[in-house]
Amino acid sequence: MSSAQGSTLSREETDLDPEFSQLLSAARPYQVVVWNDPVNLMTYVSWVFRSYFGHSKARAEQLMMQVHQKGRAVVSHGPREKAEQDVTAMHQYGLQATLEEVE
Repeated sequence: MSSAQGSTLSREETDLDPEFSQLLSAARPYQVVVWNDPVNLMTYVSWVFRSYFGHSKARAEQLMMQVHQKGRAVVSHGPREKAEQDVTAMHQYGLQATLEEVE
């Protein structure tokens, strides 16, 4: 073990166990971003947000308008595995979506 004053940690002290590293990665929050596209109708996008995520009509329309006006909207967040499922679902609905790690 290194002393705190004027020394550096050895490689063994800084390497993370791969299993622990995976757990850290899984615990980080991720967000699902839906992007604007020229194909889908705004009413359809709003319907997808209500149907899949269970958003209220008002919230779904707010998110849809954000996609339309700003080009993107964060529609969900959570653990990576859940966010990946949400992105896949958005693709199945024909929407453009990506996964981002929350800063």
